[in-house]
Amino acid sequence: MLELVLRIFGIIFPVFACAGMGAAYGYRFRINLGVINQINMDVFTPILVFWVLVDKPFDWGTYSTLALAGTVVVLGSGLVLLPLVWLFKINAKTFLPPMMFNNSGNMGLPLMLFAFGETALQAGVVLFLMEMILHFTVGMFILDHRTRPWTLLKMPMIQATILGLVFSTFHIAIPEPIANTIKLMGQVAIPLMLFALGVRLLDINFRDWKLGVLGAFAAPLSGIVCAVAFQMVMPLGQEQFAWLLLFAALPPAVLNVLVSERYRQEPEKVASIVLMGNLGSLIAIPLTLYFALPH
Repeated sequence: MLELVLRIFGIIFPVFACAGMGAAYGYRFRINLGVINQINMDVFTPILVFWVLVDKPFDWGTYSTLALAGTVVVLGSGLVLLPLVWLFKINAKTFLPPMMFNNSGNMGLPLMLFAFGETALQAGVVLFLMEMILHFTVGMFILDHRTRPWTLLKMPMIQATILGLVFSTFHIAIPEPIANTIKLMGQVAIPLMLFALGVRLLDINFRDWKLGVLGAFAAPLSGIVCAVAFQMVMPLGQEQFAWLLLFAALPPAVLNVLVSERYRQEPEKVASIVLMGNLGSLIAIPLTLYFALPH
């Protein structure tokens, strides 16, 4: 168990290291990341999504029920936590998206590979894709009810997803020089997200910290409740249920900070929720894996 915790810590540590560098740089120079965040949302992150889809093609038929389960976990987490939002009079637009949209990319995929091996990597991609699509449809609608479905087609993230699915489905080969360029540009997205998160953390106050602690407990618990409920209604195989549990326990995605920045939805509070949630994953992820992994 100790070895498992140490290995998971090794995967999670870069998240805090990159954010710490951003905080140190932001403290020294007090920079404005608005333009950089927009470039990351419009260029580097869509390229990353496209690369994930074309680099490791997957079979939708094998994972259709798992994809549905991932959708239930994402949407169900928001419904489960609605009473908490009403009880503590929390701004739902600030609190619920980080609870629903988790770190299924830069944390979820490595964890899937480490915990369950190569066979789980395709499942991780499917769950990541479902979470990302929901984030840029339902998530955007939560933040702005004027959002219309057809306007989402103009978003680089959705365009990259559609294009990636086309390339993956029809097995369209990409010339190696172009593929290397795409991969290189996509690798910029995650470190830049984390760096921007660190800069944003400089504006957090004590009240935001308390909200972050609440989110650190609420996010994995609500996800696991939804995963178990789905399993009771539409049972998955033992292996796929283990993958679903890990997905359900993941902390909030760093992307929530960038989205809140764009919509001016209390980004300082969202940054606190994301950071504390990722810190809390040092406890939540090992506990989840303890029950999910075969003994």
